[in-house]
Amino acid sequence: MTRDEFNAFCASLPQSTHVIQWGNSDVWKVGGKLYALSGWHENDAAFTFKVSDMAFQILPDMDGLRPAPYLASRGLKWIQHYAEPGLSDAELRNHITYSYDMVVAKLTKKKRAELGLG
Repeated sequence: MTRDEFNAFCASLPQSTHVIQWGNSDVWKVGGKLYALSGWHENDAAFTFKVSDMAFQILPDMDGLRPAPYLASRGLKWIQHYAEPGLSDAELRNHITYSYDMVVAKLTKKKRAELGLG
């Protein structure tokens, strides 16, 4: 997946917002909460996303994946896809969607209603 493809995919998720932060990283949020980012690594095509506890235990064993710098070191369950072979494009889209869904689920009922995410 290229950075442009990553951005197009994230933009397709309902109520996603995009900002450039942290020295040219594409940062994607829903309801003001981070769910994915691209950049933030010497490899411009590194992708970072939130994962479940189980995925956080399994994914770092795959070549090209690791606990996300900064986020994981703070005890958060985030993975960075930074090199090949990593995940296929379909797997990466699935993990980004799951990250998005986890963040939406943590929003207040009021915030979800305001965003039409019921």
